[in-house]
Amino acid sequence: MTSRERVMTTFAHREPDRVPLWIGSSAEFWEAAKLELGLDDEGLRLRFGDDFRRVSARVPGPSFPLSPDATGWTVFGIERRGLGYGQPLNHPLAQATLAEIESYPWPDPSALDVSHIRAEALVYGGEYAILGGDWSPFWHDAIDLFGMEELCVRMYEAPATVEAVMQHLVDYYAEASRRVFDAAADVIDIFFVGNDFGSQTGPLVSVDLFRRFLLPPMQRLIDLGHHYGLPVMLHCCGGVAPLLPSLIEVGLDAFHAVQPSARGMDLATLKREFGADLVFNGAIDSHHVLITCTPETVRMRTREVLDIMAPGGGYIAGASHDTILPETPLENVLAMCDTVREYELPGALR
Repeated sequence: MTSRERVMTTFAHREPDRVPLWIGSSAEFWEAAKLELGLDDEGLRLRFGDDFRRVSARVPGPSFPLSPDATGWTVFGIERRGLGYGQPLNHPLAQATLAEIESYPWPDPSALDVSHIRAEALVYGGEYAILGGDWSPFWHDAIDLFGMEELCVRMYEAPATVEAVMQHLVDYYAEASRRVFDAAADVIDIFFVGNDFGSQTGPLVSVDLFRRFLLPPMQRLIDLGHHYGLPVMLHCCGGVAPLLPSLIEVGLDAFHAVQPSARGMDLATLKREFGADLVFNGAIDSHHVLITCTPETVRMRTREVLDIMAPGGGYIAGASHDTILPETPLENVLAMCDTVREYELPGALR
């Protein structure tokens, strides 16, 4: 099978020739791995055995002057500082009324450049599963715009303001992805979006609040992907098992990246209760295995995860945190990848 055939067979909840493999990485780990192995970007993907490739729209630079302290920014007017994506330096809607929310300078998705996406996807010749669409982190953007505490308070005391912000955020993201799909949906295989609704100890909001404020925006994005014939995969960290029935209800197809160390994320339970409805992606423990164990232990623990998650299809192997951190030993990541590729499914399609 090609990588694309392998992944799409898995999305059909059938066993492919082998379990598909997903590799997500921090820039620091990726650059160090290329240097150590003497490979370029595509060569490293091939060495790992990554079955996925990704295409994205190009975002223009900030439409507002950045302050000297800022190391990053978002299209919604948030300045950020710190490691990685950083933390917000401002919460421009913290005190906003509903009228001020409506008059806020929301960004124009037509500024995104999608002209290159089709050609970039075609470079891979149908060999790999292509991820596309806007990342769409509307929950994180709402936190940035209000501040976390203010957002939670408003869910109770001023719910209309939260709903208005969610509407504007997803208006932007839905149109951004629509532009991508109009340009290249026929060469994209999976709509991939990301919002972290959980912590190590459970969901960040109750199921009732999730269903009121966060599920409708998710449904808009899921419906958009399905309109273009694309399955939708959500990246979501943490112990969010209580939210999975609601996400299944609105049609989510796949869940990434399963964190078995978080509360309620027992792999056998997830597979038994939700495996018929969701493709699971991840589950090989980044925190307690990939960073701290020996390669032999990584191989053993990877096989344990595969024994639970792989039977019957519907599983993509990968780290439980998409961004493999720079402190992760390269030999452990190679041990994980090689074990996945060597693992034999009893009902595999050859």
